[in-house]
Amino acid sequence: MRAIPESLAAKLASGVTTLAHVWRIERRDGAVFAFTDHDRPLLFDALTAEPLSGVTGGAIEKSVGLAADSAGIAGALSSEAITEEDLARGLWDGARVDLYRVDWSAPADRVHLFAGRIGELRRGVQAFEAELRGLQAPLNVPVGRVFSRFCDADLGDDQCGKDIEGPAFRGEGVVVEVLGSHAFRASGLGAFEDQWFARGRIVWADGQQSEVSSHRTEGSAAVIELLDHPSAALAEDASFTIYAGCDKRLATCRAKFDNVINFRGFPHMPGNDALRSGPSAGDRLDGSSRLS
Repeated sequence: MRAIPESLAAKLASGVTTLAHVWRIERRDGAVFAFTDHDRPLLFDALTAEPLSGVTGGAIEKSVGLAADSAGIAGALSSEAITEEDLARGLWDGARVDLYRVDWSAPADRVHLFAGRIGELRRGVQAFEAELRGLQAPLNVPVGRVFSRFCDADLGDDQCGKDIEGPAFRGEGVVVEVLGSHAFRASGLGAFEDQWFARGRIVWADGQQSEVSSHRTEGSAAVIELLDHPSAALAEDASFTIYAGCDKRLATCRAKFDNVINFRGFPHMPGNDALRSGPSAGDRLDGSSRLS
């Protein structure tokens, strides 16, 4: 049961309230911020809760047991503390969030509503939307390997073991035309075939990284589409390094990377149809491999 201070309970019982939300956020780099949906700054412990224009808090869903609580927050990028560049660099990912309901006329009167971390974060040029996951969320993360037809390694990591720093899997390009917030035309990639970099990644000159959604060749140029808006990094004459992509299928591992020995999927697992099927006339029932 949530404990409500007597002074705040009395104001709630009076029928006339002066309430606002305060979000206290501590990033993984140690930086601490406070924001409020009130129209003026609020003194909140040693912090000043900054008003966020147009910010709204989503419904808080509480669960019994180990199921993760959830909440949300959305608003405009009106604070200098929340910049599009910091969001793109992932500085806010996994930040600890505590949500309070406070009396803005006396901020010491408050009740704690939610504790969690920032999960999925969607952003645009002017606004952001963050999913808040309860502190129980790590208990629902799968531990150990997942049996799947697809590889569970990331291209170039220690489990994959493939060196992608060579010229066959790494290219250097320059943006020659910006086609939109997520797409551009580039030079320097004419030696690579269509979709070679699809599902790969780009490292910009300032260190930011972007995931590649699609790669199309247009003569000596290439059109690159990104999954995320790369912020100020995307501009004409911007240079970047791009790495080949992998769809994590066995056929791709064999044909594109010649790395089947390190493939970490289970492509020969029988499907649900095979598991549910019974013996039929003509089947070989000697226990030998289904692939032979």
